[in-house]
Amino acid sequence: MEGGAELLFYVNGRKVTEKNVDPETMLLPYLRKKLRLTGTKYGCGGGGCGACTVMISRYNPITKKIRHYPANACLTPICSLYGAAVTTVEGIGSTKTRIHPVQERIAKCHGTQCGFCTPGMVMSLYTLLRNHPEPTLTQLNDALGGNLCRCTGYRPIINACKTFCKTSGCCQSKENGVCCLDQGINGLPEFEEGNETSLKLFSEEEFLPLDPTQELIFPPELMTMAEKKTQKTRIFGSDRMTWISPVTLKELLEAKVKYPQAPVVMGNTSVGPDMKFKGIFHPVIISPDRIEELSVVNYTDNGLTLGAAVSLAEVKDILANVTRKLPEEKTQMYHALLKHLETLAGPQIRNMASLGGHIVSRHPDSDLNPLLAVGNCTLNLLSKEGRRQIPLNEQFLRKCPSADLKPEEILISVNIPYSRKWEFVSAFRQAQRQQNALAIVNSGMRVCFGKGDGIIRELSIAYGGVGPTTILANNSCQKLIGRPWNEEMLDAACRLILDEVSLPGSAPGGRVEFKRTLIVSFLFKFYLEVSQILKGMDPVHYPSLASKNESALEDLHSRHYWSTLKYQNADPKQLSQDPVGHPIMHLSGIKHATGEAVYCDDMPVVDRELFLTFVTSSRAHAKIVSIDVSAALSLPGVVDILTGEHLPSITTTFDFLTDADQLLSTDEVSCVGQLVCAVIADSEVQARRAAQQVKIVYQDLEPVILTIEEAIQNKSFFEPERKLEYGNVDEAFKVVDQILEGEIHMGGQEHFYMETQSMLVVPKGEDREIDVYVSAQFPKYIQDITASVLKVSANKVMCHVKRVGGAFGGKVTKTGVLAAITAFAANKHGRPVRCILERGEDILITGGRHPYLGKYKAGFMNDGRILALDMEHYNNAGAFLDESLFVIEMGLLKLENAYKFPNLRCRGWACRTNLPSNTALRGFGFPQAGLITEACITEVAAKCGLPPEKVRMINMYKEIDQTPYKQEINTKNLTQCWKECMATSSYTLRKAAVEKFNSENYWKKKGLAMVPLKYPIGLGSVAAGQAAALVHIYLDGSVLVTHGGIEMGQGVHTKMIQAQAAFNESISLSATGYFRGYESNINWETGEGHPFEYFVYGAACSEVEIDCLTGAHKNIRTDIVMDVGYSINPALDVGQIEGAFIQGMGLYTIEELNYSPQGVLYTRGPNQYKIPAICDIPMELHISFLPPSENSNTLYSSKGLGESGIFLGCSVFFAIHDAIRAARQERGLPGPLRLNSPLTPEKIRMACEDKFTKMIPRDEPGSYVPWSVPI
Repeated sequence: MEGGAELLFYVNGRKVTEKNVDPETMLLPYLRKKLRLTGTKYGCGGGGCGACTVMISRYNPITKKIRHYPANACLTPICSLYGAAVTTVEGIGSTKTRIHPVQERIAKCHGTQCGFCTPGMVMSLYTLLRNHPEPTLTQLNDALGGNLCRCTGYRPIINACKTFCKTSGCCQSKENGVCCLDQGINGLPEFEEGNETSLKLFSEEEFLPLDPTQELIFPPELMTMAEKKTQKTRIFGSDRMTWISPVTLKELLEAKVKYPQAPVVMGNTSVGPDMKFKGIFHPVIISPDRIEELSVVNYTDNGLTLGAAVSLAEVKDILANVTRKLPEEKTQMYHALLKHLETLAGPQIRNMASLGGHIVSRHPDSDLNPLLAVGNCTLNLLSKEGRRQIPLNEQFLRKCPSADLKPEEILISVNIPYSRKWEFVSAFRQAQRQQNALAIVNSGMRVCFGKGDGIIRELSIAYGGVGPTTILANNSCQKLIGRPWNEEMLDAACRLILDEVSLPGSAPGGRVEFKRTLIVSFLFKFYLEVSQILKGMDPVHYPSLASKNESALEDLHSRHYWSTLKYQNADPKQLSQDPVGHPIMHLSGIKHATGEAVYCDDMPVVDRELFLTFVTSSRAHAKIVSIDVSAALSLPGVVDILTGEHLPSITTTFDFLTDADQLLSTDEVSCVGQLVCAVIADSEVQARRAAQQVKIVYQDLEPVILTIEEAIQNKSFFEPERKLEYGNVDEAFKVVDQILEGEIHMGGQEHFYMETQSMLVVPKGEDREIDVYVSAQFPKYIQDITASVLKVSANKVMCHVKRVGGAFGGKVTKTGVLAAITAFAANKHGRPVRCILERGEDILITGGRHPYLGKYKAGFMNDGRILALDMEHYNNAGAFLDESLFVIEMGLLKLENAYKFPNLRCRGWACRTNLPSNTALRGFGFPQAGLITEACITEVAAKCGLPPEKVRMINMYKEIDQTPYKQEINTKNLTQCWKECMATSSYTLRKAAVEKFNSENYWKKKGLAMVPLKYPIGLGSVAAGQAAALVHIYLDGSVLVTHGGIEMGQGVHTKMIQAQAAFNESISLSATGYFRGYESNINWETGEGHPFEYFVYGAACSEVEIDCLTGAHKNIRTDIVMDVGYSINPALDVGQIEGAFIQGMGLYTIEELNYSPQGVLYTRGPNQYKIPAICDIPMELHISFLPPSENSNTLYSSKGLGESGIFLGCSVFFAIHDAIRAARQERGLPGPLRLNSPLTPEKIRMACEDKFTKMIPRDEPGSYVPWSVPI
């Protein structure tokens, strides 16, 4: 065996050799730091977001074929790349050479906003095109399944990708024959396209053609290397770890004998995250990816044998091919496996992970193991002692010594038998998100009957997600053998299995009652599936399914998406060179797509640069007894460790910081995640290792307050209480027909900007001046707090913000704290210091949207008019005030949304709790306050027996009116938005269709809901609305525009250039502009003022379908009508509306933060916290702009659209509410129906009560400690 081997691979066509390889190095940092290819981005470090996607190509000497596949660079060890070719976004095109058609089309189709996710999107699509130059829409959707975008809402990305698709996958196959690429309005009322309106944002005629012959060729040297038969084991090592890469089974077995505890790693998708996130360390890793025998595919008389090293993506292709060729009765298991492989992880992970690794890892939520276990699959093992075969059964899954691999054994292949006639296999799963999400519960089920008699001869049922490993219900199945396949058997099976597969109330992962329900719901679905097949095979002897049960068999999968846009053309009278009103591409769109756009951490390493990371509190409320940094300081490369004692007291002109402990805690911590120490070292790796060695001793304190209810009980509030009152509420309650009281709880939301908190601070070396390069929304605050910490005047601190990779309100207050500490370290040591938070750190430290509790008391007439409304708003502020009072204030001022309540009283409190302080997030209190109001209106409608939309319309503002804070308002455009949305969505017709569907389907229900929007623009402060700009025109004709806006994806630079270009007749070669702000004010003593300058109006109608058995839902269609004033750039404006809507949809449906009873946040990354993916967006999305209207207070009568659209996402919430109401009504369940947000699959399923929810066991409250608490 060779030692000290040389690593050889190619990157973008160039040969790379490394003689001293550290096996712990992943491809992502190697690309970014060693090769300076910074287009590949760090988004999460765990393979969950796709920002780091690259294409890896390998040559197979047996098949003589080259395999191109997408991979997550953050999980790919460079040692695994021997003989591979890596292609990054820089390798396919750049502005310096030529851009690739993929890059061009994503940019020109407006598929970028902040641009941070774009290189990953580009590489996923590029890899698809290398394998399928004319992909189908299904292949397109699958290819993007592992990539997340927080900005765009995916629609423009899909439209860009569709330009490469085959027409056979197009919606031209629909009856109307209209192509999905022409942006026409399929199935909608036709719009006249002429001088007034437009339906297109880009022209396909301008695109570069895709020419597969022009792509990079696979390096011939790598082919020659792969063909060589004299290769030997290669060993790469460092002082901590050894990587062994054998090429023969003999060498592999020798390594396994020598290192029996060493894991065998193929894709590093299991071992890698364990090492990174769980702190598990392996001194030796064995990687058998070059051993041909582990990649065999053999077809036998009994079934299929797949090598353990075959990737899950290859398994999917193999099974798809087999199911096309063999009769269905032999491929039952293969069809079931394919069903799970469609949604298991994303394509990057599926191409990296191996079948053998997936099996041997034995994760409790494995999707494949339950199926393989019930399918009588066997594992072929090999050791120096010889070969043996073991069953993949419950004993193996539980790692019983007698049924497990021995330490020196390896898994070489898996036997998956054919199914037989009268044998049936099914797969089920339910997750928080349809794709790329671990299952909450999954299942594999198999039954075999005697020939045509319907008597159970064999039965196997297995579940994942309900225990520490896959659970097989063997005892229950044994008791059911010999019974006929009928409803009596089903009822007995449910009760037996619930008794055998028991879940304690405190089970890890929580959702215990939901999981119990899924256990029997899946069994019911299996019963129906098999019953239907039996009926088809023998109609005489087997009864037909009850008509009400037929809908339970259909899966809710969204496969193809299409969208339309109607907007006003630019004024035909304006000059041809005037770009205002045209859909101009984002100024940085091409650079986003080529990876050339520079973000904070893309900046080159500065001479003598240090790295800073943080040590955070592990307790929610405790006294710090001691901090021991000695072990950390003794590690090589560690320069310093800062504690609160090192930092000075601070004073700022902002109210965000009310306690110096928000920098580094000294005596006491008030939440898990509070900053305690800052570790400074020569490198990121050294700093993070040292941080793990800091020892903090705590003494727990009482009380620990986590929830709003606990804060109310303990009277734990920040001062002051806010109150807004209009009319005479108490008197109005005396004259109304009805009064109702209710409440709604709304969970928080993580910003999940794709670029984590990032900064680089560089001392300038004279006069104590310092440069702060930072990803931030509010540089003035960064400057102010940094100057305060350094005890210098603000003019000594220069903040640089080139662009921000997403922010949404999350890069203001905490960014200032992080930057100030980083600046202190840089100033102290006179060296540049970089600080880049990992995803988990970022989510833990920075807080997010405030959880809310809204209580309401409404007095109304029987016709739906609400005459009195008394409300209480509570937000969960966390341990420090941050912007929580401001959020309460904005919530109170905006709570009435589009409605005129003649008598209104609302009070608001910011609750002090032991959680990280929450902060601003898109919408700034309105998404919570508006939902509370809409929930109240929905309940009023139910009490009156009226449709919610009618009650909304009855209570809506009537053009000229007055807000509760006495500001005059003209809501003409609100009424117009509502009426147009009602018309373009065909609301009345579709409402009737939904009711008809619901009357015919018991287990599936549809819902339709429409909500209006009145969103005030402004922050109630003159100072917050100020702006300035400076324009220089140089002698060569070039122009420099400097302005105070921050580019974070909304396209402000693009709009500024459009506006500037409209004034090219200017004579002055230098001009300044200053906007002193709106006359905004609010007097909280009187509750009166003029806090907002203008309003954005809109309406949205959404239709959904839910599965009452699982809680899954599908977003069928959404129509949005918006008043945008006069759009400076329709492409950017519609992007803001769509992106906000999808973010809001996530807020109200699937995004859920989970905390332990000790205040520890569980959901710290994309593997636990699910933002909407491409599979979640509406199958149809139609957006219309109202005709232009005057808005004298803004530039070109434009309107700010970045915040408002998020609230329209609640139309999906209320559509689901409508569907649940229909299910409950059919089941005779009493009202009122009160549902909290987010409406997750768990809440949907448990609200659709039926015989299965009634049969599950329930735990007495207080008899157990729950895994999580609702915050």
